[in-house]
Amino acid sequence: MTAELACQVVGEVAALWRYPVKSMLGEALERLSVDSRGVCGDRAWALWDHATSRVASAKNPRLWKELLGYRARFLAEPESEAPPAPVAITPVGFGEAGFPRVAADSDAGGAGDDLLSSDPKMAERLSSRLGRKVSLLDQVPEGASLDQYWPAVEQRAFQDVVNELVLPGGTFCDSSPIHAISTASLDRLRKLEPQQDFAVERFRPNLLIAPNGGAEGFVEEGWIGRRLRLGASVELKVEQGCPRCVVTTLAQGSLPQDLDILRATARHNKVVAGILLSVLRPGAVAVGDLVTLLD
Repeated sequence: MTAELACQVVGEVAALWRYPVKSMLGEALERLSVDSRGVCGDRAWALWDHATSRVASAKNPRLWKELLGYRARFLAEPESEAPPAPVAITPVGFGEAGFPRVAADSDAGGAGDDLLSSDPKMAERLSSRLGRKVSLLDQVPEGASLDQYWPAVEQRAFQDVVNELVLPGGTFCDSSPIHAISTASLDRLRKLEPQQDFAVERFRPNLLIAPNGGAEGFVEEGWIGRRLRLGASVELKVEQGCPRCVVTTLAQGSLPQDLDILRATARHNKVVAGILLSVLRPGAVAVGDLVTLLD
């Protein structure tokens, strides 16, 4: 294979996100650090539900759809191999989505409505707001799992049931440590179902990739099994396509609840949109960095 074919620029990084607390809204950033475990600080924290002994996740919206009405941000930049940086959690409600905004807490332990991980009463305040006893964790319990709800959508193995998903050891991520989607995939879905709002935020990626040369369709699936280099140093392996779940359909920010988002993904691409990646070489990545497909 020639060097030209083995090393091909396929696009650039269009946007970056990390999610400090699992299932809450996260941070859109211009630059991220990637370590051996994934995006540094991503899903560093999670809520633990005492009633079920499970990690709280919007994958079970019957209990936890309200988590998407909170935004989490780091108060200091997280560092690789260090304890998770402190976070602030801000209730933002659901705006125009038809759900009431969360009432302000006059004793939130921080500026405005912020709930701070450093506040000894953080768990008590979150429990009061969510109506369930929770703790905020920065360490993953051994054998941790979550409940996931499967709505009645064709192409899925389960229909209208809840089952258990055991998390990979040592992480609050569901499976692979990094998730990406391309602007081409989103544009393809919009063309096929123009009445639906396929906002990238519904898919909660770490990376939004803009392909080169007007590439169309679900182009990133053609990278499965190969390596991507982001910028000068970060290398990732494309493990598989990303099967979508109920979270893409839930209200978040100004986006309303819409089950047809998942149904459309099922109709047109077997419920897959985006890719899951593992880390081969850590480093830093920034918006505008070139994305290079390696052999």
